Amino acid sequence: MNLEGCRILLTGASGGLGSAIAESLAARGARLALAGRRRDALDTVARRLRSMPAQAHIIEGDITDAAQRREMVESARAQLGGIDVLINNAGALEFTLFAEQDPATIERIVQTNLLGPMLLTREVLPHLLVQGEGRVVNIGSTFGTIGFACFTSYSASKFGLRGFSEALRRELDGSGVGVTYVAPRAARTAINNGTVMAMAREVKMNMDPPEVVAQAVVRALQQDRDEAYVGFPESFFARLNALLPRLVDRALRGQNAVMRRYAQS
Repeated sequence: MNLEGCRILLTGASGGLGSAIAESLAARGARLALAGRRRDALDTVARRLRSMPAQAHIIEGDITDAAQRREMVESARAQLGGIDVLINNAGALEFTLFAEQDPATIERIVQTNLLGPMLLTREVLPHLLVQGEGRVVNIGSTFGTIGFACFTSYSASKFGLRGFSEALRRELDGSGVGVTYVAPRAARTAINNGTVMAMAREVKMNMDPPEVVAQAVVRALQQDRDEAYVGFPESFFARLNALLPRLVDRALRGQNAVMRRYAQS
């Protein structure tokens, strides 16, 4: 896909990864509708992009709310003159023991990471199908292929997003509309709090700066990739887990004990 002049609706644009993706897309000439819940953070991202210069519009909204999803899509279409690409990047995470996790938080994570992207895609899809071309990009995670202890709700939501991406891609085959699933490993962004960062250091978890993940997302979009896994050896273990999950169980046993200790602290 040629990104010059491409009209893109990007959710979660006010976060560390979202802003990095926005900047990488803007550098390639994309026209952006930046969606997120924090107006002040969106303003900061938009000012930076406009100074490049690039076209960046702001849409304040929450993808877990039906009326705001509809407004998000209509506003993006009005400001950009249409939508060529939807990037579902908004996400929520909590590092904790599942038995102790607040049910409201579980619902929020699944709503933000899975149901919101599915329903927002449903709002955008008819417009893409009428055009006969376009792409949906879902930002998943290595945790959506390997279930990680103490990230149970997050892993479940990302497993679901990966399944949604695969099924929708097959359903849309031949329509001109593609679906890309990008699975980064852990990223150094504010979604990971101090406890997660301390745990990651002890277990020697590999983490990428958001700019590295953003570049991978842009490459996947430019190459019309179906899937892209970011980082080695995590990309290898994701495939190994699909074939030999009990082997990965044993490999993670020591790490799981450390993670539980931090999750209980």
